[in-house]
Amino acid sequence: MPKRGWLIVLSSPSGGGKTTICDRLLRRNCRLKRSISMTTRPPRGQERQAREYYFIDKLEFQKSIRTRQFLEWTQVHGHYYGTLKAEVEKQQRSGRDVVLVIDVQGGVAVKQRNPEAILIFIKPPSFKILEARLRGRGTDDRKTISGRLRHARWEMAQALKYDYVVVNRRLSEAVRQIEAVLTAERLKVQKR
Repeated sequence: MPKRGWLIVLSSPSGGGKTTICDRLLRRNCRLKRSISMTTRPPRGQERQAREYYFIDKLEFQKSIRTRQFLEWTQVHGHYYGTLKAEVEKQQRSGRDVVLVIDVQGGVAVKQRNPEAILIFIKPPSFKILEARLRGRGTDDRKTISGRLRHARWEMAQALKYDYVVVNRRLSEAVRQIEAVLTAERLKVQKR
C-alpha cells in the first residue's frame, strides 16, 4: 500500500501567481495532483468545467456545505469556494501529494483540521506589481480590482500563519524555491 500523500496549500492574493506556479510544479513533478475546487463564480477567460474549477450554482454549493462535503470552504469577493474532502482523501490514499490552490481563509482552515499540511504563501514583490498584474490580466472591472487590492493587504498580513513564504519576483525562481521546500519536507526527521 502506498504511503499517504501530503496536503500542500498554495495561497496568495489574487494576481500573486499561485495558479501559474502550481501549473509549473505539476508539469515538473508527477507525484503532485491539483485538487479542483468548487466555486459559484462564473468561469474567466479559458477556464473550463472540471479543469480549473467545478462551477456550480449557489444553492448546490450551500447543499454541499450542509452535507459536510468540504475540507474547507469560504466566501471571497462575493463568491463561494470550497475543496471537496472526498477528492482530496482519495488522492492522498493513492500516495499522491495533493496541492490546494486556495485563499488564505481556506489555508488557515485546512491547517486547523490537518496540522501536518504544508502551507506556502506566495507573496508579490510589491503591492504596485500586484496591482499591475491584476489590471494586466484584463478579467475584472475597476470595482472588482479595487476590492481585490483592499483584500490583498489583509491577505499579505496573514502570511505569518503559513509555514513558508516565497516571494514571486521571477516565476522560475519561485517554482525552484517551492520545490526546495518540498525536498526539505521529504528529508525532515519525523519525531514521534
